[in-house]
Amino acid sequence: MAERIIESLDNPRARLWAALLESRGLRKHRRFLLAGRKTVGEALAQHPDRFESLLLPPGADDLAAPPGLERIRLGRALFDRLDVSGTGLPILVGVVPEMAAIDLTRPPEGLELVCALGDPSNLGALLRSAAAFAVSRVILLADAAHPFHPKCLRAASNAQFALELRRGPAWAGLAQAAGPLLALDGQGEDLAGFAWPRDLRLVLGEEGLGLPPGLELRRLAIPTSGAVESLNATVAASLALYGHYLAMRSAK
Repeated sequence: MAERIIESLDNPRARLWAALLESRGLRKHRRFLLAGRKTVGEALAQHPDRFESLLLPPGADDLAAPPGLERIRLGRALFDRLDVSGTGLPILVGVVPEMAAIDLTRPPEGLELVCALGDPSNLGALLRSAAAFAVSRVILLADAAHPFHPKCLRAASNAQFALELRRGPAWAGLAQAAGPLLALDGQGEDLAGFAWPRDLRLVLGEEGLGLPPGLELRRLAIPTSGAVESLNATVAASLALYGHYLAMRSAK
């Protein structure tokens, strides 16, 4: 496909791409920008159908990509505006997949991670662990960051493409959720001796805020040396996901 050239920051497509740097633009246009030396190459090799355009920096060589992928050469100012990671490398424009709403009154299937992390970098790190430890689906509550925010994509290292992502309700909607419903809490029962069920929903609150009061669920605590007050929410969740993963492997 022939290469196009766009240099003006006021070009309609340039304004659309710039809007994808924020959650509001992601929701409105249902497109996202993927950058990174390793992630772009892997995404093109494994998920070429998810992308519609390749944005090339001025003067750089083209990138091996499917012949039907639109190639657009950008002016320096425009490319730098979009290259928020500072890679200097081609950027992919992808289509945000449909994330259907989840019916929480139905029982869980496998380990379903219910998440309200509002920081996109923290959410990305969590998604990476979720993919590594075979989470069946990730349910994003209303307060969660957008999973295709540039910071989330960078931290997740393409984990979004390996996960089933579903839209969840606000916190109040968990009152009708079918269980087992579990959460991590420093005052809960010791996780080390917990017998993991195959099917459950693990609820992760917002960093620093934790879980809202009055939420009825079983609370589990990760034992530590006590040298720090608490674990980072993403680290704690990763340890729990690993525990469930090991338990399921041992049960086979």
